[in-house]
Amino acid sequence: MADAEDVFRIARSLEGTIEAPHFDRIAFKVVRTYATLASDRRSINLKFTPEEQEFKCLLAPEAFSPIPNGWGRQGWTVAALEKLSADELRAVLEMAWEHGRAKATQRR
Repeated sequence: MADAEDVFRIARSLEGTIEAPHFDRIAFKVVRTYATLASDRRSINLKFTPEEQEFKCLLAPEAFSPIPNGWGRQGWTVAALEKLSADELRAVLEMAWEHGRAKATQRR
């Protein structure tokens, strides 16, 4: 079972990641935000493509769900940390981080 400490450890290991306040959450970003940790530290919102979101939600509906608004339609997905192993958390954080990096690369 993954937890908030795993989120911090993994996110901090991803090149260029910084932490910043984001309303009542902690954001992890390269240039663009790719993940936000809930204030209760039990879930994380991740930036996926809509196709990645659909796949994750079908594969593991107990762990993943779309954010129920316009952000969710753009691919933002809630992950319940208690339903993920640390390896699964690393994989989805790396996937979201790539989207943050891709935005950074496009700006150059």
